[in-house]
Amino acid sequence: MHKKNCRQFAHHLKMIGNLLEQLKVSELKEWPETREPLEQFEDALRRAYGLVNSCQDRSYLYLLALGWTIVSQFRHSQAEIDRYLKLIPLIQLVDNKRVREKLQAIEKDQQEYTLDDEEKRDRETLLKSDCTLADSMVLRKSLSRRYPDMAFEEALQTESDKLQKELQRLESRHETEQCDVIKHLIDFTEAAVTVTSESGELKFNKNYQQVDFHPDDVHQSEDGESNATPDAKIRKSHKSHGKCAVM
Repeated sequence: MHKKNCRQFAHHLKMIGNLLEQLKVSELKEWPETREPLEQFEDALRRAYGLVNSCQDRSYLYLLALGWTIVSQFRHSQAEIDRYLKLIPLIQLVDNKRVREKLQAIEKDQQEYTLDDEEKRDRETLLKSDCTLADSMVLRKSLSRRYPDMAFEEALQTESDKLQKELQRLESRHETEQCDVIKHLIDFTEAAVTVTSESGELKFNKNYQQVDFHPDDVHQSEDGESNATPDAKIRKSHKSHGKCAVM
């Protein structure tokens, strides 16, 4: 999930890293007028790297459900580090042709972060309140792209383990709404296995509804992870984590 977005953003960060190699950052920090913006810039870079790493290590299905929230984080993070880069005094005045060229290249590197058609379709399927045989096949194809060298059962177990870890992490932070998303995904994956064998349709014993996302809801923690509600956040009207039943 977000492979293209991660690749584009990582490339942008690499360009900035190459620029920093040309600058004597330690010397710039000796001056009060450059120290503070440099420290803010480095904090923004740490959050940016945290965002990239989180997309590589976390549950594929959870990132898929977060969808446009992650896209918004990529957009926000690139805008933030580019803004700090412009605020650092003296960089614009460095009499070095190579540095100026690198800075210009960074300014021109305005990437478009979005979801492709397959990601949109897969995400819509995951957030449904029921699971049909066709939905189960969509899940299989989606996991086969994420884990091309694994059998479906192995890929599903890998995702289940990651979802359980996500759930424990979110429960420790008391992020109830995010926990509801994870529980829905766990139920959906369990239903996908059952519906394949029974060739029926499974509905959840919970009343979920999709809630529109607002960009102001995006908050990024220091490690780059999202603690925002997803744009199609799933809310549960029944608090218990019920199982699925064949309808």
